[in-house]
Amino acid sequence: MNAKKLSDEELWVAIKNNELKAFNIIFERYWSAVYSTSYHYIKDAEVCAEITHDIFLNIWNKRQNLDILSIKAYLTSSARYHVYKREKRVKVIDLKYVENYIGIPESSTRNAAEEHLNCNELEIRINTYLEELPQRCKEIFLLSREEHLSNDEIANRLSISKRTVENQITNALKHLRVSLKHLGIMMIFFKL
Repeated sequence: MNAKKLSDEELWVAIKNNELKAFNIIFERYWSAVYSTSYHYIKDAEVCAEITHDIFLNIWNKRQNLDILSIKAYLTSSARYHVYKREKRVKVIDLKYVENYIGIPESSTRNAAEEHLNCNELEIRINTYLEELPQRCKEIFLLSREEHLSNDEIANRLSISKRTVENQITNALKHLRVSLKHLGIMMIFFKL
């Protein structure tokens, strides 16, 4: 039987059974609907493509735990939700840069070796949190913070929009801020 003639329900069962071909058929069948839905709200082709790919990637990665009754309804709802989530994230994030912020109280009893160990531990934690980021987001963040490239330079180097660079850096900073919150540290080692 021709796989392309299978119903969405039959394809979903195949996807849950790890059949990549069925997933590719669903992707081909619905990517334009997901893209169009997100483009209706965000008139940025690159962002809409990113949202579309994120949705399909999430479906594949979480296929064993999802119970989808209508793939088309699920996908278009996901597109609207991702747009809403992105817009909320862009509006809510308000990081403040403080010149010469000292987050760790200095102590006369602290010696240089102890301070060095604490810095190394913090660096290891930060690197661990950076590894949790999507590859592209991490790459953009490191170009900004380690190579000290401007947003325009990063956009030119990676052939993406400046807006995407700004969004990815914002996402990375938010992730690190939330991850480091329990340590009581506000990015003191990133030379913001």
